[in-house]
Amino acid sequence: MNEDRRKTIIREIDYWRRSKLLPEQYCDFLLNLYIDEQVERTPAGFTGKAAAAFGYSSGKHWLLAFGVIPLIYLIYLYFNAFHPALQTGLALTAVLGLLVFGQRYRTKSEAAGLAYIVLGMFFLLGIGLYLLSLNGLEGWGASSLFLTLCGLLWIIFGTAARIPILHFCGWAALILVYAVLLIKSAIGTEWYQVQLYWVPGAFVFGWFSWFVHRWSKPASAVLFITAVLLWFMPEVHSAFLVDGRSWILLQLIVKMALGGAILFAIRKQVIAWVA
Repeated sequence: MNEDRRKTIIREIDYWRRSKLLPEQYCDFLLNLYIDEQVERTPAGFTGKAAAAFGYSSGKHWLLAFGVIPLIYLIYLYFNAFHPALQTGLALTAVLGLLVFGQRYRTKSEAAGLAYIVLGMFFLLGIGLYLLSLNGLEGWGASSLFLTLCGLLWIIFGTAARIPILHFCGWAALILVYAVLLIKSAIGTEWYQVQLYWVPGAFVFGWFSWFVHRWSKPASAVLFITAVLLWFMPEVHSAFLVDGRSWILLQLIVKMALGGAILFAIRKQVIAWVA
């Protein structure tokens, strides 16, 4: 067998072992077919595995270790001294890199790929709020606009990449912005007015859930859950805004009973939408 081909196969088997793609005993069996027992078998223990990894490392690994990592460390040290445009560009580059890498890695490992995507989205939220604070834009207006943009991005990316939890987080972010705007405006604090702020949206999202179920069941399920959240948001809103809190529990009980009756009446349709 060609020597280069044999070494490539050995590296692949080592990758399968580290990634848990095959059980340990299967990897040992395959290695027995390609490795000379006296010369090339990977030594046991941590030191042996480290030596094997060092020996099989490629130029890409060396570039990452001695080029990219020090560069990231330098950016971390001097990030606050950069121009805001450069700070924004570096932050967006890091977020885009995590999203692209996570989306590609999902073909190998769904859980690991989703972890990179979620990390990228949380990094976007954190670094965005940090940059707003760093540049004196920590007011609610700028923060609400940024959170709205994040919510829209999560909705679009979550729908396109088929990540329902991210899709739902986008709607939750927009609901949070809307709720805080209502609380800050402090207009129409009667219980029926608070209901009017939220309940029509629940019916709109319920209709959208029915409308999109023929194209995407996950998106339909997310919209349905959002509709349920909006149905109960008046009681959450009232807990922060309305003085007559003694009525909140009664309203919640009535809403649960009414919502349960509606769901029971359309239970077959709901199952068809989201199942």
